Amino acid sequence: MKITEQIKLPIATEMELFEEKFRDSMSSKVALLNRITHYIVNRKGKQMRPMFVFLTAKMISGGVVNERTYRGASVIELIHTATLVHDDVVDDSNKRRGFFSLNALWKNKIAVLVGDYLLSKGLLLSIDNNDFDLLKIISVAVREMSEGELLQIEKARRLDITEDVYYEIIRQKTATLIAACCSLGACSVAPDDVALVEKMRKFGELIGMAFQIKDDLFDYTEDAIGKPTGIDIKEQKMTLPLIYALNNCSAKEKSWVINSVKNHNKDKKRVKEVIQFVKDKNGLTYAEEKMIQFQQEALHLIEDFPSSPYKASLTLMVNYVIERKK
Repeated sequence: MKITEQIKLPIATEMELFEEKFRDSMSSKVALLNRITHYIVNRKGKQMRPMFVFLTAKMISGGVVNERTYRGASVIELIHTATLVHDDVVDDSNKRRGFFSLNALWKNKIAVLVGDYLLSKGLLLSIDNNDFDLLKIISVAVREMSEGELLQIEKARRLDITEDVYYEIIRQKTATLIAACCSLGACSVAPDDVALVEKMRKFGELIGMAFQIKDDLFDYTEDAIGKPTGIDIKEQKMTLPLIYALNNCSAKEKSWVINSVKNHNKDKKRVKEVIQFVKDKNGLTYAEEKMIQFQQEALHLIEDFPSSPYKASLTLMVNYVIERKK
């Protein structure tokens, strides 16, 4: 059995029902929109985010979920899908998970409008049901994701990212959404336990940090993960392995690397040399250590919960995040 299926086992019923509710939450009177959302639903990814919502809720409540949990999972998936659609437009990307992206099939204008539509559907799902506590969690996540992306763009121009700034970027860009999933799950079943909701938010944030570092490490491996080696370097993204290498080399080496990333990022041979340089300076080893540190901190936060299939699946999920091959 695939590890993702194993993780899903204790929430299989919920995930099936969720898919129906998620499909309904997208419906519109506009035929074009329905065609596009049908295309989106049929090309879904691993659905890690809703899984985090359900597993967190069930671990906390001892196996019970409610309508708010389903709405929380639907909202997060609507918002996540909206950001992916907009990302593909921003990155001028023609593929998403091996399929054509919306902008490739329906052009940028339609893709942006569909992203806006999904965003508004997500917000209205909370408002219509008076889930203002859930809405606040979502809205903070959307704000932080936008800030994180813009911070990254601002810093990429000057290539002056410190390790602390890098953590801030990935916390906002990636970790904040997984943090929202876990706090939504907690808030849906224990709305009055502020400390518990915050604890699960932190849990999700730490997993998100580990998840992004793992993604950054893929840039230096030859594995077929659907993203070519060295793409972050080509896009002038400063990731942890590179930041560490730059902080631990001579001034001459540093100026060569920065010049390579800035002015020769399309030169395959030069990109390969930069990758080798990062490896030689133990950039990958350092990033892996940091990733494991975040993972261990996350696991530590759920130690006190009683043993259950949901806790076991969450633990499996945390380990999967750093052991996955793509």
